[in-house]
Amino acid sequence: MEIKWLEDFVALAETSSFSRAAGLRNVTQPAFSRRIKQLESWLGAMLISRSTMPAELTPAGRSFLPVAQDAIRTFYSAREALRPPAETGLVRFAALHTLTMTFLADWLGRLAPPFGTSVLPDKGGIEANLDALVSDEADFFLTYAHAEVPFHLDRAMFDYLTIGHDRLLPVAAPEVRLPQQTCVGRGILDRAMAGKLTLPYLSYGPSSFFGVALNRVMARSQRFKPRIVHESTISEGLMAMALTGAGMCWLPESLASPLLGSGRLVMASQSALWQLDLEIRLYRHVTNPSKTVNALWNAASRVQGAVSP
Repeated sequence: MEIKWLEDFVALAETSSFSRAAGLRNVTQPAFSRRIKQLESWLGAMLISRSTMPAELTPAGRSFLPVAQDAIRTFYSAREALRPPAETGLVRFAALHTLTMTFLADWLGRLAPPFGTSVLPDKGGIEANLDALVSDEADFFLTYAHAEVPFHLDRAMFDYLTIGHDRLLPVAAPEVRLPQQTCVGRGILDRAMAGKLTLPYLSYGPSSFFGVALNRVMARSQRFKPRIVHESTISEGLMAMALTGAGMCWLPESLASPLLGSGRLVMASQSALWQLDLEIRLYRHVTNPSKTVNALWNAASRVQGAVSP
């Protein structure tokens, strides 16, 4: 059971509308509905009558509502009471793992903030990482952004700065293993698209940021029919597999560039159609009262290359 399921249920009880509650919780309606069903499955009881408009609580839902409200209050009170005093001086980042490895340290070095920072573990899925910001678990969310992956955040409540750029590139080892042979990695995506081989593919999975973006790009081509041989939400994990010749994958240029320069990786296609231009964005909650958080935001706004939308 997750605390956000309880918060979703309370929002639904207050609005009697799946669409309005999903908007308040900054998630898509299908994702919101899945989370309500997960809560019902965990409890073993139906909480919402879906046969009525507007949505109504079942008798079990009415009984559970005060329990959920009390549990939420208890959880957050306990978190504040147990948080170490030293931690309150740290600015907290939720960040995609690759940006933690390739971007964050250099960017913070340019800002030279006179305070400490803390990075939460990458939660893998888009919604889970966004939820860290929405639920005040993090002060900032550092993420890639692309038009294929819209973020369902209320712009009146959450603002962002574009603080960098990157590209997602299709890459492979110089030699890629196939079931009965090896083949040249350079241009392997182009040859697969021409129907000359089945592409061994290292996938980000369906819910990570890159996974969602790539699935939407691939859906435009009916000829793209890869054979998934490995899956990971972490770019560094896919890179390690690609280096063994297990298959092709997409990697951020910031991560792949040294290996492309040394020849340990090669381009699986030179076509711009398979390259995704990415923004690097810093999101914050506009009502965060912390002077430290606002000082970092103002510093980020001033550094070269930080462009407000």
